[in-house]
Amino acid sequence: MRPADTDYAAPYAGYVARVPEDDILAAIESQSSETQKRLAAIDDSRAAFRYAESKWSVKEVVGHFVDAERIMGYRALAIARGETQALPGFDEQEYVRNAQFDTWRIGDLSEQYALVRRANIVFFRNLADEAWDRRGVASGYPVTVRALAYIIVGHERHHLNVLKERYLL
Repeated sequence: MRPADTDYAAPYAGYVARVPEDDILAAIESQSSETQKRLAAIDDSRAAFRYAESKWSVKEVVGHFVDAERIMGYRALAIARGETQALPGFDEQEYVRNAQFDTWRIGDLSEQYALVRRANIVFFRNLADEAWDRRGVASGYPVTVRALAYIIVGHERHHLNVLKERYLL
């Protein structure tokens, strides 16, 4: 079942729209395999590429979508478990700058992706039915666990599309 428009705020609508599937578990699992194959085809020299001076490198794009997945996964966990405190936002530019992803090997970024995604797959697969519709606040916006799963997939699709179109990967 897809999230309702009231399950997420407008800033996330573009990510949710990138996921037409009704079965989010199947989408998140198939995306994992596809992304791992794409990442395995990138060597470290290609992973250092930036399409413009002020833009992130391939490694930084990958590191960013892994960080975002980790954060969205934590948000889903917290809300599913009944957290009532508002969850903080994060400054993606600061996270990328402080992570120093350009010093990482692309293989390590790929491994981190696989591990974080696998943990989220197991988590989502074992959620009780009622947990999917639990609502919390993250980054100042109301959101459900179901919407967070869609945001994870849509956010990654967005960045994979950027890698394809702007980085020619």
